Amino acid sequence: MILKNAALVLAGGALLCGCDGGAALGPVQFDELRSQGVASDLVYVVDLPGYELAKQSVSVYNDEGFQAFYFSPEGAEVWFGAERGAFSDVACLGKPVHDAEPATAPVSCESDDVGWYRTSGLQHEYAVVQDAHLIRLGGRQADVDREALKDAMAGVRHAAG
Repeated sequence: MILKNAALVLAGGALLCGCDGGAALGPVQFDELRSQGVASDLVYVVDLPGYELAKQSVSVYNDEGFQAFYFSPEGAEVWFGAERGAFSDVACLGKPVHDAEPATAPVSCESDDVGWYRTSGLQHEYAVVQDAHLIRLGGRQADVDREALKDAMAGVRHAAG
């Protein structure tokens, strides 16, 4: 599994850019990602001004999902992930916010025209459902503001070749 993730990081990191215009992946690159376990329909990108995709962070999320981290020049970290699944107001309260500590910390949810804004402890994230995929973007409240998350998720899209 470690070799599988390392190869994905090397292959995927060289192929993706979620900033300044998004990503373009060709058929060969999607084949490489699929061979590592990532379902090509789960590879998404966002534009998050002030943050850049950490190429070495691209990896498998859960069984076949996709995840990556975006970093600011100051070192602020934002997590991005996509997996198959539905979401609802009820699910919003029951699913932990990524990296919230403790994992059992209460979750607050607020839905709007983009998706669900969620907070738990010092973490917050936006969750959006697109094409039966649950896509989430979040980080520490001190590192990224709600509007930046919302704006980025309003423009979430498949990485396309």
